[in-house]
Amino acid sequence: MTIEYNEDYLMLSGIQHFRFCERQWALIHVEGQWNENRLTFEGRLIHERADDPFRVETLGERFVSRSVPVVSHRLKLYGVADVVEFIKSSEGGARIADREGLWTPYPIEYKHGQPKSDDCDLIQLCAQAMCLEEMLGVKVTEGAMYYYKIRRRLKIVFDSAVRAAVADAAERMRLSFLSGVTPKALYTKKCENCSLIDICLPKSARGDKAVEKYMEGIFER
Repeated sequence: MTIEYNEDYLMLSGIQHFRFCERQWALIHVEGQWNENRLTFEGRLIHERADDPFRVETLGERFVSRSVPVVSHRLKLYGVADVVEFIKSSEGGARIADREGLWTPYPIEYKHGQPKSDDCDLIQLCAQAMCLEEMLGVKVTEGAMYYYKIRRRLKIVFDSAVRAAVADAAERMRLSFLSGVTPKALYTKKCENCSLIDICLPKSARGDKAVEKYMEGIFER
């Protein structure tokens, strides 16, 4: 599948970074910085196993495509979906080249670890679904997350609230990218598992505030 997009489109995978931490997203996608740790390395290996573009599996009334290129001109996002299952449908599906009948796409995202307390992964998966909807002209109501830690799928429903969150994040990403400004560091517990912690230096932000307060006190005298 060939897709077309303009230079001002942003990487869909970045929406997960943006939702997790806007500074992390800016460091990667605006400044072009990256640093790998154990978690990102293991996650990359998992995606390499899942993302084989030449491997298409047919399982009865469904077939599985891997490394599916996706794009949304409305969201101005492009990227690659790990896995998309196409389920044969009597109505409401899309016509797929070299396949008879109608097919409904069911995106599946593979992640290292276990389900998170935030919605970062869910937002990324929903963005993929919205791209598929726009490309194929069909409604994609659900997909699944597969976490290697628990070794099973979790069904994700793409409701109006999640779709609105995707659209909001995509727009704010675009504005942030155009501004070229990286947000200031703010240390939280989740920083400890971030591969960019040695680049971001979030703990130093607390020291900076102490220095600013000290300097303000001097000039007030």
